[in-house]
Amino acid sequence: ERIGSATSTSSAMINTRLQELVKLFKERTEKVKEKLTDPDVTSDDESPSASPAKPAPPAAPVPPPGGEPEGDKPTEDEHYCEMLCCKFKYQPWLGRLKNYRFPSSIDPLTNLMYVLWLFFVVVAWNWNCWLIPVRWAFPYQTPANIHCWLLMDYLCDLVYLLDILVFQTRLQFVRGGDIITDKKAMKENYLRSQRFKMDVVCLLPLDFFYFKVGVNPLLRFPRCLKYMAFFEFNNRLEAILSKAYIYRVIRTTAYLLYSLHVNSCLYYWASAYEGLGSTTWVYDGEGNSYIRCYYWAVKTLITIGGLPDPKTLFEIVFQLLNYFTGVFAFSVMIGQMRDVVGAATAGQTYYRSCMDSTIKYMNFYKIPKTVQNRVKTWYEYTWHSQGMLDESELLVQLPDKMRLDIAIDVNYNIVSKVALFQGCDRQMIFDMLKRLRSVVYLPNDYVCKKGEIGREMYIIQAGQVQVLGGPDGKTVLVTLKAGSVFGEISLLAAGGGNRRTANVIAHGFANLFILDKKDLNEILVHYPESQKLLRKKAKKMLKNNNKPKDEKAAPGESLIIPPKADTPKLFQAALAATGRMGGKGPLAQLRWRLKELKAMQAAQVGVGEDGNLALLPWVRSRCPPQAAPETVIKVPNKRELRLAGPIPPKSPVHQRSPVTSHRARTHLGEEVFSKSSDSLVTIRVIATAQEDEEILAAEISEKEEEEGEK
Repeated sequence: ERIGSATSTSSAMINTRLQELVKLFKERTEKVKEKLTDPDVTSDDESPSASPAKPAPPAAPVPPPGGEPEGDKPTEDEHYCEMLCCKFKYQPWLGRLKNYRFPSSIDPLTNLMYVLWLFFVVVAWNWNCWLIPVRWAFPYQTPANIHCWLLMDYLCDLVYLLDILVFQTRLQFVRGGDIITDKKAMKENYLRSQRFKMDVVCLLPLDFFYFKVGVNPLLRFPRCLKYMAFFEFNNRLEAILSKAYIYRVIRTTAYLLYSLHVNSCLYYWASAYEGLGSTTWVYDGEGNSYIRCYYWAVKTLITIGGLPDPKTLFEIVFQLLNYFTGVFAFSVMIGQMRDVVGAATAGQTYYRSCMDSTIKYMNFYKIPKTVQNRVKTWYEYTWHSQGMLDESELLVQLPDKMRLDIAIDVNYNIVSKVALFQGCDRQMIFDMLKRLRSVVYLPNDYVCKKGEIGREMYIIQAGQVQVLGGPDGKTVLVTLKAGSVFGEISLLAAGGGNRRTANVIAHGFANLFILDKKDLNEILVHYPESQKLLRKKAKKMLKNNNKPKDEKAAPGESLIIPPKADTPKLFQAALAATGRMGGKGPLAQLRWRLKELKAMQAAQVGVGEDGNLALLPWVRSRCPPQAAPETVIKVPNKRELRLAGPIPPKSPVHQRSPVTSHRARTHLGEEVFSKSSDSLVTIRVIATAQEDEEILAAEISEKEEEEGEK
């Protein structure tokens, strides 16, 4: 057994305990110092109490241990639940349709089902508007197909009737700022409206005159008066379309086609009145009658020219009315088309105007072409990526609450992940979201430079940025991607942390959100608890960033006795040569002294070169600590090396260690010895005549000595 193993273990334990005490004292000192310097730090809490979250959904009830009978237990296929506690299943579409309950009230502004119903009403209205003139003027309605025409007519009448009885009486309305959903109130509101009167006129039962005058399509002309549904459908559809200008262009084109359609029907009626082919002006009855008449209507209303001159008074009056109507209708439609196209390209026009003004300014002041090209690139990328140059201009007209809702949906997920703001008041974060502004950086643009005063925090919305460092300032330290945050500590200017510590450039096009320090300070005035928390977190983050990066060892691994510096290689060679020659003198003494110190350091760490606990050379003594007796080490060649130094005290764990026991004081000539596990090292303790002195002899075999010399 080893005598020094107990001492080695004791040294390691004492070293660990001392490190723990030092660490505790340092932490306590830092806390006291922080409280004295910063009055805001009142407790160790990381954050104020968070706002209460929504309670979790109740857990599913646990079935009884005995279970249910198979007959009473519902199968999985029959269980449908939309709660989070249960497994969600979709019912078959037929079952959902069977269980569907029509709503008691309908919101006409947001209900998509109502917009779909308006579509069917508009289809029925267009059937009447387009086909009543055709059936009246052209000979397309015959006794052979009269039943098909009547079937479609009465289907359209059914749609009109359902609209009155089912939908219009359930529409919500606003009265005195309140949304009215009462059934009786909604019905009374519809019955008193102008729309109800027009809907009743639309369904006048003029069809009974069919029995007297025959099936005349003109008796269905009141069905065309349901135009209010058409305009309401236009408004609702434009509100839900992302590109409403496309529908406006289609609608304006439909107006033009319908006016030509009505004119062609009137031309055929006039030709039939005068007699088909009776003059060169009327339709001659050849070819497809509708196509030929439509062609004549297009040439007349657009005033292309090349038409035959009217011969009779009726033809002249009809032609004059056509010309006047054409000029008026086309001027209105062209103006409306211009407005539609202008509204569709208003953003593009504004973008071109801003770019042209900027280019004119740069040319006036002779800005270099490289700078001009970068400005043009910024304009083009910003417009194509966002569809606008400044998104805040679109939201400035909205109420504050709506702007907050939009900001939460767009930015909250990113800002909530910032470590500096975690635990802060949620309302403070909401106020901060409204202050964020979006900025686009071009490739290789500097977002911030090292040494400048930091007044902003950056959140990457899209793209990447690179943090540069190194001696030349061009080494890429890290690449930050979308969702990353940097510069947050400089917002609070804690401990001088408001200076940038590295250069940050845009790697490609980057879209960043920026929060100004001024805006944050204005917000924190109303949230003192969050302000204290942010100061505390900023100081901790700054302290962690300022720690030396070469501190890799754990606190418990540091040593009370610092390790000895390495011996120079030339001096090591001289010592090895002295050992091989077996010489005497100062070099030989130094060689053995270095071996002893090396063994002491190995024992302090607690592990030797062979993986076992190292043996610590020691001399037991009961002399007072002021004395500095000599330690005599006896070497295998019978030379004694006397080294001055204090004798270490007896280890407190020596008596509990499983080593060879010995007496407190050996008699003269007695020896206490111990060998290592490989029998290469033998330690002997020999008593001497002097009471204060014992001899510690370390015998090393030739094999070990040769290895040491190597």
